[in-house]
Amino acid sequence: MPEKTPEKVAAESTPKATAKNHYYRAIGRRKQSVAVVKLFKGKGDITINTKSAIDYFSATETYVHNIKAPLDLLSKSKEMDVVVKVDGGGLRGQSDAIRLGIARALVEMSEDFRTSLKKHGYLTRDPRKKERKKPGLRKARKAPQFSKR
Repeated sequence: MPEKTPEKVAAESTPKATAKNHYYRAIGRRKQSVAVVKLFKGKGDITINTKSAIDYFSATETYVHNIKAPLDLLSKSKEMDVVVKVDGGGLRGQSDAIRLGIARALVEMSEDFRTSLKKHGYLTRDPRKKERKKPGLRKARKAPQFSKR
């Protein structure tokens, strides 16, 4: 197995580059949702699973605002295109996972963004998940009604 030279390690830690575009990649998670986010220089388009963000979150506009929050904070919403592959969970978990992925990709772009994103809570991973069901119970904690006789 070849050794990793400092040049190879530096090349691996730099943002990914394709033939046409240079992009920043990050992963965001929330509940059961996992979002792989790629940030490109562009005109502000957000694509989620090959659909526009408005079409993907057609139920409500608040999820789109939730996703754009880190970009709006840094005034990058008109300069960056976002391409997302998201899987698992519901719409709320997916939107929070995408928001975390965008914030992490922005920090990868420039470390100077970390302080303002951290201050507004966009880099904090929400660790809450659904608790598993235990044997003998109806749900994770709900027990059957007690009967004395």
